[in-house]
Amino acid sequence: MLQPMHDSPSRVGVLLVDVGTPASPRTGDVRRFLREFLDDRRMLDMPTWARKLLVYGVILPFRPRKSAAAYRKIWLPDGSPLSVYGNRLAAAVGERLGERFVVRFGVTSGGPSIDDVLEELHTSDVGHIVVVPLLPPHASTGRGIALERVYRSAGARWRAPSLTVVPPFYDAQGYIDALARVASPVLEPFAADHLLVSFHGVPERDVTRSVGASPRCLQRQDCCDAIDAENRGCYRAQCFATARAFAGAVGYRDRYTVSFQSRLGRAKWIDPDTTVVMPQLAKQGVRRLAVACPNFLLDCLETLEEIGIRGKQQWDECGGEGFVLIPCLNADPSWADVIAQWAREHARVAEMTGSGVSAASVGSAPSAPRSIG
Repeated sequence: MLQPMHDSPSRVGVLLVDVGTPASPRTGDVRRFLREFLDDRRMLDMPTWARKLLVYGVILPFRPRKSAAAYRKIWLPDGSPLSVYGNRLAAAVGERLGERFVVRFGVTSGGPSIDDVLEELHTSDVGHIVVVPLLPPHASTGRGIALERVYRSAGARWRAPSLTVVPPFYDAQGYIDALARVASPVLEPFAADHLLVSFHGVPERDVTRSVGASPRCLQRQDCCDAIDAENRGCYRAQCFATARAFAGAVGYRDRYTVSFQSRLGRAKWIDPDTTVVMPQLAKQGVRRLAVACPNFLLDCLETLEEIGIRGKQQWDECGGEGFVLIPCLNADPSWADVIAQWAREHARVAEMTGSGVSAASVGSAPSAPRSIG
């Protein structure tokens, strides 16, 4: 029988991690952010020389000015939406957990950096850290980057902290319930004809590499209709699982479509493309469209500008008569409750075992995320 540690640290850190945001909507800050964000082997899976040529020779000379203009359209008085909502979420989770827990928000690119947040946790007498990637499904370009940065930063310290990581929670009941709680007050008065569930896209090779030698991967129309042993590591299948659960929870089980947004570069990306799906829905007679982006947990450029502004403009041009973007979970109280519950459970197991444990060891609470392998 496991016994509690007698020398366990008095405080537990909780690190909420997302992919990042520029410090300001000025072109120079956006350029610095894009350089850090894109010059990563996971983000652009190509030989180093080719990635450097693309980032420094093609993207950085031209894209920062355009991206800065887009950021200015969504910037809040207190800063980037992603940073503002991330810090609010950390504060809300911290209020629920109490003084024993130190909850902080960090990003892989931009600030607050993971290095700075881990240093703050170290000086706060934190011995164990529960890492919560704010990225429900697993993708190498999302959770993969976040966890690599956390492990690298933690492992570089003379006294590395013990860590546990909340596993992918794309179909966790607490997550789905929180999505429904935020979406329902928007959907009910709007009375949408159809629900579009838009996820961040990834290149097809990211999916095939994560699944392995599956003969059905991206070869059959129904390849992502269910999660099983063959595709349980597939990002696309996980997104479809989220959409099924979410659409059912908000009463749109037979009136929803899955799509993928935010394409970059010339590689083949997973389909269907959000910008292609919307005109198709309009041609099918949909007039009032609601769009949800459930794997973006914090509102950001991709939700507020790409969908909320440009997506709405495209829908209007297609003849649509109504368009609504469902907000992300952000710092919604029900979502803060879920994260606090997960953090308590991970901390309890780590304390009982006396060290960092595998994420697969945790998950007995009803709304805790299940390990998927």
